[in-house]
Amino acid sequence: MSDNNATPPSLYAAREPVFPKRVTGAFRNLKWVIMLVALGIYYLTPWIRWDRGPQLPDQAVLIDLANRRFYFFWIEIWSHEFYFVAGLLIMAGLGLFLFTSALGRVWCGYACPQTVWTDLFILVERWIEGDRNARLRLHRQKKWDFRKARLRVTKYVSWFLIGLATGGAWVFYFADAPTLLVDLVTGQAHPVAYTTMLVLTATTFFFGGIAREQICIYACPWPRIQAAMMDEDTLTIGYRDWRGEPRGKLRKKQDDSKETGDCIDCMACVNVCPMGIDIRDGQQMECITCGLCIDACDDMMDKIGKPRGLIDYLAASDEPKERAGNPPRPVWSHIFRFRTMMYTALWSLVGVGLVFALFIRPEIEMTVAPVRNPIFVTMSDGSIRNTYEVRLLNKHGEDRPFRMTLKGDPSLYIQLEGTPYETVTVNANETLLQKVHVIAPRHSEPAAMERVDIRLWVEDLTTGDRAHNDTVFNGRADK
Repeated sequence: MSDNNATPPSLYAAREPVFPKRVTGAFRNLKWVIMLVALGIYYLTPWIRWDRGPQLPDQAVLIDLANRRFYFFWIEIWSHEFYFVAGLLIMAGLGLFLFTSALGRVWCGYACPQTVWTDLFILVERWIEGDRNARLRLHRQKKWDFRKARLRVTKYVSWFLIGLATGGAWVFYFADAPTLLVDLVTGQAHPVAYTTMLVLTATTFFFGGIAREQICIYACPWPRIQAAMMDEDTLTIGYRDWRGEPRGKLRKKQDDSKETGDCIDCMACVNVCPMGIDIRDGQQMECITCGLCIDACDDMMDKIGKPRGLIDYLAASDEPKERAGNPPRPVWSHIFRFRTMMYTALWSLVGVGLVFALFIRPEIEMTVAPVRNPIFVTMSDGSIRNTYEVRLLNKHGEDRPFRMTLKGDPSLYIQLEGTPYETVTVNANETLLQKVHVIAPRHSEPAAMERVDIRLWVEDLTTGDRAHNDTVFNGRADK
């Protein structure tokens, strides 16, 4: 009989901390370079100055939420031009599909913010507590003494400062960096800035220092989506088991009675893995294809006099050929194929479209909204008047005079509310709401018709740039 009082098994396995060992090699050096470049761009970009002229911010990259604008060096994006941001997000998605199709989770292994900051946190941890064995001993030490407390406090304070710098750098993208820095130090910054820094400091500390690999395994959806982007020709990290098996310890004298493969079961590939997995067990969702196991294995192969490549970037389609003793296909044949070329073409098409839209967009814009209550007004002299709300947008960095004109029936004419002239001044980088009256004389044809198509024009008197908007004039319709 079954024991009804038995404790049900736990569906959650407690986290086993991962302490990656230091490794050197081509892929580790590549990760260092990418980490330095990515962190340098993130931390330094808000401090780059860019002269845009008077009345405009001189920060090269700025998300100006108050004025609903985004500045990127010489490019200025307004709120109604959000399609540029949407296009960049589409390009980012297609780029991720492209890299995943060609090289697996290469984004996760080298450039993902979680990977970059985790590498930085592990580097700091190694500087303070030592390499893998030293950190393991410290972790397994149950008794707290002065040394363990000192090392842990030093590490956590360092992680906190990294998180604080991360949150601080983020808020600098939304305001003038030098001014905001002074306000933050003197306690005069907006509470939103302090709250944002606190949240980002806490999340950076937790994600990069405490959770680490669990963010990639449980929180990130990409490991579960990537299979749709990959096929048998995708290059990803794998273990040549036909060459490494059966595993055996290295012996000074060859024992012909027991034939072994090249793998000496040294565990070097496992010890350096930031995810704590054994790549020799086959493809796993946790693998981020960072290549550190390749560096560790190649280093060991050099030491024992075996050829490199026991662990390498492999494609499933090459496995049967290699097992038969044939060389694998060239790397370029895995990268330049129909799927990757399709992604590249789509990515390029969106990019070209954005660049084209960026260069053809006008420097002035106008929108016209007819006032519907009432649709028209009969004046004392019998003339018919329609009113329109016209929004004029001046994207220049200086005030500009704009002239309003009308194209349609010759008998129609316009009047601008608040001025006897047809010219108004629009301030630099601002929108002006101007009421415009279109009038048809008493006995004119438009006054007696129900609807007449008209076109309102605006002209920048400084540059000659023009914009227009089509609308209708409503008459009495008494014919």
